[in-house]
Amino acid sequence: MPTKRINLTISRENDSFIDCTLYLNSVNNSQKPPILIFAHGFKGFKDWGGFPYYCEKLAAGGFAVLSFNFSHNGVEKASPMDFTRLDLFAENTHSTELTDISTVINYLPQLFEKFPGKIDITKVGLIGHSRGGGIAVIAAAEHPQIKALLTLASVGSFDRYTEEQKKRWREKGYIEMPNTRTNQLMKMNVSLLNDIENNSKRLNIQAAASHLKIPFLIIHGKEDLAVKYADAEKIYSAADKERTKLVIIENTGHTFGVEHPFKGTTNAFEEVIKLTADFFTKNLQK
Repeated sequence: MPTKRINLTISRENDSFIDCTLYLNSVNNSQKPPILIFAHGFKGFKDWGGFPYYCEKLAAGGFAVLSFNFSHNGVEKASPMDFTRLDLFAENTHSTELTDISTVINYLPQLFEKFPGKIDITKVGLIGHSRGGGIAVIAAAEHPQIKALLTLASVGSFDRYTEEQKKRWREKGYIEMPNTRTNQLMKMNVSLLNDIENNSKRLNIQAAASHLKIPFLIIHGKEDLAVKYADAEKIYSAADKERTKLVIIENTGHTFGVEHPFKGTTNAFEEVIKLTADFFTKNLQK
């Protein structure tokens, strides 16, 4: 594909960093392309599975794409495919991720200075997968720079834990989530639960969706076992129907059939790519 990848690091508060990859169309074009920001989900990272392929395809189609790792996702720049910082993963919260995505959005003027003529920061789209979808909805409601929003297999709520889980969580100070791919037990400290409860108003995804005044496309797999498509319906029910569209793709799941390591695309994933490109072409390339 006629694209190039440029790795970047954005400095964040408290001496932490956000690792990014900028995907650009390498073909010279007199028209500056809109920029799309891509946010991964829980136990995810920007280089997971088909995400780079997705970003490359969008860049080849006339967009600049900025994909990034949340600062506390547990993946380091030196080892971009492995969870080597489970200590950071344990400390992550949704508010931390909102600070991260705000840092990325607010970095766009500096990105424009680094790549003059290569991106149009007046036309910004936001994409989020799974938990990153929920973060993206809130960020879009908080940042007027975002002109169009798309979610993939997004959660409809961050409070996804039973009362029994919460009780054990508070007693131990943490809970552990298995990563079946890596066989790691990934600890989440009680600070995540405190964040959900103490910041429930800000972290209300459906409330954020109800405040959106921009084009919004919700995509979900009908056979998603990790996040049921009912979550997509909840977000859609709260959103402005004149600006929002819901697409449920039959016979596919949480990652639309692609795996990590990437073994190739699927019909469902190609449909996601086409829906994404068509949506942002219609709403940003004007």
